[in-house]
Amino acid sequence: MATITIARRFRGPPESANGGYFAGCVAAEVAHPVTVRLLRPPPLETPLEVQSLPDGTLAIQLGTQPIGRAQPATLSLIPRAAPAYFEAVAASRHYAGFTHHRFPDCFVCGTQRGRGDGMRIFAGPLPGGEAVAAPWVPDASLDAGDGKVRPEFMSAALDCPGFYAVSGDDRMMLLGEITVRLARRVRIGERCVVIGWPIESDGRKHTTDTAVFGEAGELCGCARAVWIEPKGA
Repeated sequence: MATITIARRFRGPPESANGGYFAGCVAAEVAHPVTVRLLRPPPLETPLEVQSLPDGTLAIQLGTQPIGRAQPATLSLIPRAAPAYFEAVAASRHYAGFTHHRFPDCFVCGTQRGRGDGMRIFAGPLPGGEAVAAPWVPDASLDAGDGKVRPEFMSAALDCPGFYAVSGDDRMMLLGEITVRLARRVRIGERCVVIGWPIESDGRKHTTDTAVFGEAGELCGCARAVWIEPKGA
């Protein structure tokens, strides 16, 4: 039986995986896009069993405890236009996480992670406030061995900007599910832009879209995510 183990480096909250990275690791088990639903925070440094169910679902388990589910999916979304790289740099200067960050050690967006350790994707508001954007130059630690970024890191890049698209006021939210579609793995050292924007909100449930663009402005990947505000948070 296949297993997934999330190294401590790839945490989001202190004791669990970054959701986008976890989803990317699950998606790597199949050859088609999936919607990954997180049922519990994925633990770190712990082998998780990946079970294939008759209906095509993948069940990610820790013993008898369900951690996540992945189902075959399609994703059709029209991304917003990509801002120029230096427009994303300017937006990033206003990243809300510079003022206060619930998880400053997050692999993707944590302000306490150094270059070559965290991804340091700091998405701040674009003019008009309807979307957030960040520059991203992938470092060599993300290399799949062919000069391009591993798919699970592409998935991770499409996670946290969605949070900041709907939680600029720092409301507590956790990733509930995410569907990622990749068109091209970006190159190590490529000057990329990541954006996120809100789709809808319904009580404690918020839907966002994200996209990553390559140096020439072409769409390289996109995602739709559902974020949940925990009760009593």
